[in-house]
Amino acid sequence: MSSIKKEELEKILPKDGPSIEEVKKYLDKYNNEFIVIKCGGSVLIDSNLFNIFIHNIAVLKKLSLNPIVVHGGGKRINNKLSELDIKSKFIKGLRVTDDKTINVVEDVLIEFNKEIIKALKGHSCKARSITSKEDNIILVNPENKDLGFVGIPTEIETSLLGKIIKSNEVPIIAPLGLNQEKQTFNINADTAAGAIAKKLKARRLLMISDVEGVLDKEKKLITEINSSQAKKMIDEEIISGGMIPKINNCIDVAKNGVKGVVVIDGRKNHSILFELLSDKGSGTLIRE
Repeated sequence: MSSIKKEELEKILPKDGPSIEEVKKYLDKYNNEFIVIKCGGSVLIDSNLFNIFIHNIAVLKKLSLNPIVVHGGGKRINNKLSELDIKSKFIKGLRVTDDKTINVVEDVLIEFNKEIIKALKGHSCKARSITSKEDNIILVNPENKDLGFVGIPTEIETSLLGKIIKSNEVPIIAPLGLNQEKQTFNINADTAAGAIAKKLKARRLLMISDVEGVLDKEKKLITEINSSQAKKMIDEEIISGGMIPKINNCIDVAKNGVKGVVVIDGRKNHSILFELLSDKGSGTLIRE
């Protein structure tokens, strides 16, 4: 892989991204490895950040790496529900999903999934939709009765993922799953990405959000942390609010066969490329 010529790398890499020397150094690290990338809807709703994200995924594929994308869509879902005057309830940060809501959630996520596929094709990058309606790979059980159609992954069918990657396509996965009765369930996108990364024993899970990463007491970025340190920070309420379930999910993934989970600021230019292919990285790396 690192035999890619300098002239080719110059064509593939963005001029304001990692240097060619750094990229060549790190390419072999991810040879035949899976990189699961979860990007929150709060980042992807911004057209400029969306375009940078798409460009970065296309670059990874052109470098012969194996990105697997799981996308969110919370803000788009909220906007659509407001438009239809459907009020949402939340329990501990999770949307209560009734009959009307699950239909809207499914439609919005599938539409968004298609937009990502189309955008990647615009960068000469082949991609394949994985949704509840098309090549579903996530089997679920209900999380609890109070939440309605909110699911917890029980099984990830990886054979299809392998075929898609072998055909040189990027899997684009909506956070939706089916139960045994083929009913669609909404899944927290962090949870879905974590379950896929664990099943594949991915080399990296990148959690791209609209936060800088894990911050210390002085609100300075922590570049690397282990699971026990992260738990202590939760106990001491240094990590708080919506970051608690996100970091707990990262800890679980890091303890179950994934070599590193990284919380990355998707608002920064080429943060995916800097994390994977540069000396300085980007965001907070969480290890077991």
